[in-house]
Amino acid sequence: MMQCDALVVGGGPAGSTCARALTQAGWNVAVLDRARFPRDKVCAGWVTPGVFTLLDLDPADYRAAGLIIQDITGFRTSVMGQRAIETRYPGVVSYAIRRCEFDAYLLRRSGARVVDGTPLASLVRRDGTWIANDAISAPVVVGAGGHFCPVARQLRGGADTARPVVAKEAEFRLEANGSDVTGEMPELFFCRDLEGYGWCVRKGDYLNIGLGRRDHGDLNPHLDDFIPFLERRGLARRASLVRWHGHAYLARGTGPRPLIGDGVLVAGDAAGLAYPESGEGIKPAVESGRLAAETLIAGGGRVQRDDLRPYEAALRSRYPAAARTPDALAGAARSIGRLLLRSRAFTRHVLINRWFLRQPA
Repeated sequence: MMQCDALVVGGGPAGSTCARALTQAGWNVAVLDRARFPRDKVCAGWVTPGVFTLLDLDPADYRAAGLIIQDITGFRTSVMGQRAIETRYPGVVSYAIRRCEFDAYLLRRSGARVVDGTPLASLVRRDGTWIANDAISAPVVVGAGGHFCPVARQLRGGADTARPVVAKEAEFRLEANGSDVTGEMPELFFCRDLEGYGWCVRKGDYLNIGLGRRDHGDLNPHLDDFIPFLERRGLARRASLVRWHGHAYLARGTGPRPLIGDGVLVAGDAAGLAYPESGEGIKPAVESGRLAAETLIAGGGRVQRDDLRPYEAALRSRYPAAARTPDALAGAARSIGRLLLRSRAFTRHVLINRWFLRQPA
């Protein structure tokens, strides 16, 4: 039986951030993940400088490790089929990374014992200790396994009834003249009903294309329109030939869900923290992973539900429930939204700065 001070289930940014903070505090930590790292992850793969700051990671050091990191200095945005607006900045406002590299790097540097390629098959609590797969024991478990996290499911007592955002994405190596997208300026295309958006993000010799929607319907008809659109525009000339992968996640505000229990916390997408405007989940994952570790360290090994309430309070304060537009106003909001997306001021100051880059107003 492997014994540790904390078991983290999920080796993505939430899990690796939590594991690193705990190991740096002297904890014996194990990370369990069903995938074997490096592994692919459905995600557009751009992160703001603030994420690197939270990770205590210099982008120059990341680049020096031989990993792809593309400086982003602007965005091209439009409602699909309409004129695009270019928003440029005097310096770097974001970075494009490959999640297969990024996540593996963070997990490696966490210092935790990594048990990858191993799904969580069983989790039972005996005498104040969690036993995972009859092989790993720990007094506390951090569930950081994404939308389908088995720890979060067990904490809820079943499947989540909230309906997730759905997305499909493809990331592939470009052939010569495979795309007119420039690395420093990703392109965003909002659906005409404003229920989602598509993207093209270039990362050196790789291109990431995808489409996500929050209306919970079948994504394929929208993808059938989006793929020819990309090919006609020269943005992804092989979009119909590459393999697309599906993903689902819960945006903040889709309903309350438990975050803590006796000897258990959930973080990242397992806690449903993605920003509702952009769908970004990396920054909330990193922040919640750090908060989970800080709460455990401050508790000095006390891990009952009441001992973990500071984590719950901090998370709900930092990520309050998002306001929901009443159905009666939804049509008007969409009409106004389409007009606003033609405004350079709205695009820069609200859409990009506030919603996508999370810069203060």
